Amino acid sequence: MDLIIPASYDPKLSVRQTQEAIRYIRETFQDEFGKELNLSRLSAPMFVPSATGLNDNLNGVETPVSFSMQDMPETSIEIVHSLAKWKRVALKRFGFEMHSGLYTNMNAIRKDEDLDNIHSIYVDQWDWEKVIDQSERNLTTLKATVQTIFKVIKHMEHEVWYKYPEAVYHLPDQIHFVTTQELEDRFPKLTPKEREDAICKELGCVFLMQIGGTLKSGERHDGRAPDYDDWQLNGDILFWYEPLQKALEISSMGIRVSEESMLKQLKIANAEDRIHLPYHQMLLNHQLPYTIGGGIGQSRLCMLLLGKAHVGEVQASVWPQSMIDQCEENQIHIL
Repeated sequence: MDLIIPASYDPKLSVRQTQEAIRYIRETFQDEFGKELNLSRLSAPMFVPSATGLNDNLNGVETPVSFSMQDMPETSIEIVHSLAKWKRVALKRFGFEMHSGLYTNMNAIRKDEDLDNIHSIYVDQWDWEKVIDQSERNLTTLKATVQTIFKVIKHMEHEVWYKYPEAVYHLPDQIHFVTTQELEDRFPKLTPKEREDAICKELGCVFLMQIGGTLKSGERHDGRAPDYDDWQLNGDILFWYEPLQKALEISSMGIRVSEESMLKQLKIANAEDRIHLPYHQMLLNHQLPYTIGGGIGQSRLCMLLLGKAHVGEVQASVWPQSMIDQCEENQIHIL
């Protein structure tokens, strides 16, 4: 457990006012975001059968919460980590056309998360996915989509400023594109997270690209599962967050693997046993569309726009009592 207490923290809004602001941000953002990217809302599962291969392995080491049910006692069921692979199958299943897509209100449990100001075992995000042409699997498509998402977030800043001028956290006017290798070249003696902090403090907002593969040093910037993002065409949207003096990740996204890139990444990750799972067979047999997609943290976005010190101020989860007590002593009201 790692906790940062900002000096002289003032939450600006009461708990009830914060709840009203959360509702406004969530409802307004998803409508504008869906419109800008041509996405339709779709209901999504909170759990999937383990054998489908649809759950996400995130960094490759986290284990999902699993259980069995009365009418299917021999089936292992997992609470989702995210819906990256499920969404791609859903686009095929429900007949989404070229350049259209879906978004969901995704709820997940990540029990192996290290708790701090911005990490919780409960994850709530807009998970989204959009059909693209194979020829659009490139940096141009990726960057244009990132710019659109940044534009919607900036517009939300103005919306929140209009309704809650005393509480809004002001954002930079542009987003910069940097690769993980460029970051390592520039800050070779820093850890990956320290590099993110350094570049975000300098530039304000960064889309950090190409996460998952090995850098020149032989190390990875961060882990990514080998079977959804293409490691050459993905990244994270990061903001410099003054209250905590660190980078705050709002979105992880990317162009999804092709048949070739999935096979290559599975081999690198020593995970070729997954090839025989239903999802992976669908992709290898050309039964799934080419897509771009990602997740945008709902609580993280509310935290950012309202200048909150702890994600527990904008979502209900489980926290160590020592963390709750320390926060309460410093005007940080955990739900």
